Amino acid sequence: MRSRYWIFIGLLLVLGGLQYRLWVGEGSLAQVTELKRQIAEQRGENERLLERNRLMEAEVMELKEGMETVEERARHELGMLKEGETLYQLTE
Repeated sequence: MRSRYWIFIGLLLVLGGLQYRLWVGEGSLAQVTELKRQIAEQRGENERLLERNRLMEAEVMELKEGMETVEERARHELGMLKEGETLYQLTE
């Protein structure tokens, strides 16, 4: 009769240890959920960066192939004009 009591106590301790690890310890459900959230967040960031890289690559190719983009940037960002052009600024 006493041996059954100790076996029962031992099994309860093992069950308690497993439950602790499941809910609190390393590899717990909370930790797994947090890691899944971090993975989803990182995938979103990676997609955003990939799209930015695609746009930059297209812009680089455009700059290498033609002067239209260079001219457009010079006009808008630096306020440059072609020789013989006159700039008219309208103010309201």
